[in-house]
Amino acid sequence: MDNDMIMDQLQGLGPILNYGPYEILTNMALAFILGLIVSAVYRYTHKGLSYSQSFTLTIVFVAAIVAIVMMVIGSSLARAFALVGALSIIRFRTVVKDTKDTAYVFLALAVGMASGTSNYFLALASTAFMSVAAIILHKLNYGSLYKSEFILRFAFEQKHDSSNYLAVIKEYSKRSNLLHMEPSADDEYLNLTYDIIIKDDKTAEDLSMAIGRTEGTSEITLIASKSDVDY
Repeated sequence: MDNDMIMDQLQGLGPILNYGPYEILTNMALAFILGLIVSAVYRYTHKGLSYSQSFTLTIVFVAAIVAIVMMVIGSSLARAFALVGALSIIRFRTVVKDTKDTAYVFLALAVGMASGTSNYFLALASTAFMSVAAIILHKLNYGSLYKSEFILRFAFEQKHDSSNYLAVIKEYSKRSNLLHMEPSADDEYLNLTYDIIIKDDKTAEDLSMAIGRTEGTSEITLIASKSDVDY
């Protein structure tokens, strides 16, 4: 294949850029800023123990990079197929720990696509709408069967009366559920885990100190749990 044929084929792909320098910088800057907003909403609404700073940064990068990709593709079908072939060599092996994280990745993709195609109102409106929706659902704790405030764990010596610690839990909590019970190897102790919502006029320190003073209890641990926790 001679040089003239190669040049003809390259020219058939169309112009490399369909955007002016000002529009390119505007699209990238908007995608980056909206990616920061999406990542901030993700960090604010995140629940559980699987928070990752790298994932938060990934949201920002995805929004900006997708905007660049959309500008590279432009209206060229050939470049779109070439990009698919180039990206097919990449293998993503990272396991998403929380299914909700996937929604934020898709939101970053959508924001980047809107910004990269100069649909500024769509990019701004979709970011604002989804951010407000995410915060409202977070405030309402939507989808949760119950709201958990603290996870109480302690060991109880079985020779003592269990009504002692049960009375303390009832005194200091508005609601409590036994989540886990496991006897020790020598059957002398029970390792107990309770889900606790503390009364408004009580504090976590009051509860932990009261449990600690209860006869037969030891190894008291009180974990703040405003979210879903695996036991």
